[in-house]
Amino acid sequence: MLVGIIANVTKENVFDVVSSFLQKLKAANINYLLTKSLAEDKNKLKIEIHEDFPSDDKEIYEKSDLIISLGGDGTMLATAYNALVYDKPVLGLNLGKLGFLVETDITQIDKVIDVIKNKKYTIEERMVLVGKCDVLADDKLIAINDLVIEKGGWAKMIEITARVDGKYVTTFSADGLIIATPTGSTGYSLSVGGPIVTPTANVITLSPISPHSLTVRPLVLAAKQEIEIRADSPHRDVQISCDGQRVYNFPPPLELKIIKSEQSLKMIRTSLTTYFETLRNKLLWGIDMRTKKINDLD
Repeated sequence: MLVGIIANVTKENVFDVVSSFLQKLKAANINYLLTKSLAEDKNKLKIEIHEDFPSDDKEIYEKSDLIISLGGDGTMLATAYNALVYDKPVLGLNLGKLGFLVETDITQIDKVIDVIKNKKYTIEERMVLVGKCDVLADDKLIAINDLVIEKGGWAKMIEITARVDGKYVTTFSADGLIIATPTGSTGYSLSVGGPIVTPTANVITLSPISPHSLTVRPLVLAAKQEIEIRADSPHRDVQISCDGQRVYNFPPPLELKIIKSEQSLKMIRTSLTTYFETLRNKLLWGIDMRTKKINDLD
């Protein structure tokens, strides 16, 4: 097995973590490839590296059997976006703060290596969104977490019209609209009042951002439905953000179609944690404010 390692080198102590991880991989006779950013600072690693480094990260995604992301949710999303292109499974180890998307954290490295070596994991397929508009021609907007339409640099609200399967839904004024996958339901969408959706559910959520009406609420749609959004603004641009990482500006009015991609993201799942355990521990879901304790029956 060949493991590709992508690490966020801006994280504190990342080189110490990677060094320890590589030593354990070698002891387990698991081969690996390192990201270019690690190669450029390999003198910071506390282990001698005799292997040749890939010329660029593309080679890691092409050759590896699975990809391991060392960082936080942002690193995981960037890694997943690239892994999607090559249809490779991804496993995340948290070095950041929240780390909701990652499978576990660095305190369980030994268990992770045992899982990898003995293939004691399953591959969970996560929904991906595709956005299309005339301005992009043949190019597509790809989102693993969410596709966000927002006002950008304009100080005032924009006007948003939504249609589903060609049927008119509503028109409202707001700062924007979040179209989220189940994976992205615990991200930006949650912060504006969107629902928590289990990651394997086959639905898409629409969550308005600061709508100028108390009656405009989040909407849950079947994943097979086609969403059409028209966004208009007196400003020169309407902004689209994919996963909070890839940002595009379009002249209004913007007309965008969003559908579920035929391709899914492959995420490695282990028995080290469960989705609901993550909800309790990371989002304090179900905490009793009287006792400040989480009701945990596991």
